[in-house]
Amino acid sequence: MTTAFKGRRSLIQGAGLFALTATSPLLVRQAFAAEPIKIGIPCALTGSLAVVAEQTKRTATLFAKQINASGGINGRPLELIIEDTGGNPATCVRKVQQMVERDGCRIFTGITYSSETLAVMPRLAEWDSIYVACGNGDASMTADAFVPNFFRGNPSGPTEARLLSLYIKDSGLKKFYAIGMDYSWGHSTVAAFEEEMKRNNIEFVGKVFAPTGTRDFSSYITKIRQSGADGLMMVQSGDDANAFMTQAAQYRLGDKVKMFTTLIELSTIKAVGEASKGVIGTMRYMSTYDNPENKKFVDVFTKEIKETPDWNDGEQWKAMQFITTALQRTNSTKAADLVKALDGMELDTVKGNASFRACDHQSLEEGFVVQVDKVGNALLPVLVKQYPAAQITPACLKKSFDS
Repeated sequence: MTTAFKGRRSLIQGAGLFALTATSPLLVRQAFAAEPIKIGIPCALTGSLAVVAEQTKRTATLFAKQINASGGINGRPLELIIEDTGGNPATCVRKVQQMVERDGCRIFTGITYSSETLAVMPRLAEWDSIYVACGNGDASMTADAFVPNFFRGNPSGPTEARLLSLYIKDSGLKKFYAIGMDYSWGHSTVAAFEEEMKRNNIEFVGKVFAPTGTRDFSSYITKIRQSGADGLMMVQSGDDANAFMTQAAQYRLGDKVKMFTTLIELSTIKAVGEASKGVIGTMRYMSTYDNPENKKFVDVFTKEIKETPDWNDGEQWKAMQFITTALQRTNSTKAADLVKALDGMELDTVKGNASFRACDHQSLEEGFVVQVDKVGNALLPVLVKQYPAAQITPACLKKSFDS
């Protein structure tokens, strides 16, 4: 499989740890004597967040391999249908509809952009399908855009904004500026962060949004330097985060402002090196969590992938844990049965205990603030503080912590 492949790819990981295309249904039946359970993963394998989508693909594929090697789900193999959306909401809707109508797929996960997910959510009931998110942070998904067939298995943007604001409150910084990616996740997270700064009596002096795929951030950096801020919040991911942090280091922006981000990524640390040192942020998943489920995951992942799992690897694995637990408990692929099983489900995951809140299907879990620092000869995220879910999660159907 190539890094950015086009067209339909159906991955079936079997007991012999093999991969088959969807043109070989007979082999699937011979191996398992049962119809496969199909899980659709329409993700942006091309575009500025391709690195995130690649994590989704590799981790979901590894998860299916492990499940199928142990006999599948109630004797049925998992079949992953992975397609590239390019980050385009209309394309994502079209791809999902094709999976529903062409492949009979009713379970989805791994959509990369919040804007794509927001386009898909209103159609889930019509398609008799469910979607379990592993990385979509837009506030409205568990607020005004909420639908019962949607579950967010990761922290929301407002949760991350709240988490960092609690840490920033005691930092002594007086003025903040924010830069976000110019789509739904960036806007909703910056809005939540602005509310938090005002609540903490910290002056919010400005914000700017850069289109996804921006490569030259010099004009944005000039605005930030001229703003008078002593702190900067970055709401960026993938190639955009890499480009901004690299140029920020070149312009010595860190000498002017203390830099924070809502999303620390191992891929960014690897890509930008010393430019990431000292940055403080939240991390949705860390490979160093000390619990049995995570230790098993990290062991399997590092042996198979030959890398340390990044945040989206952990979040995708957790989403698959929820999905397969619901499948095991219900022995059904019907949306109504899976919604009932997932509603309020509490599970020991790679991140420890997590549960889906019944009222809006937001995952409840602890939050972690980390700082990028040298550990030996390597730059790594180092835990500086953690907060309980109740302190950082907005109330049911709310876009910010106490709106």
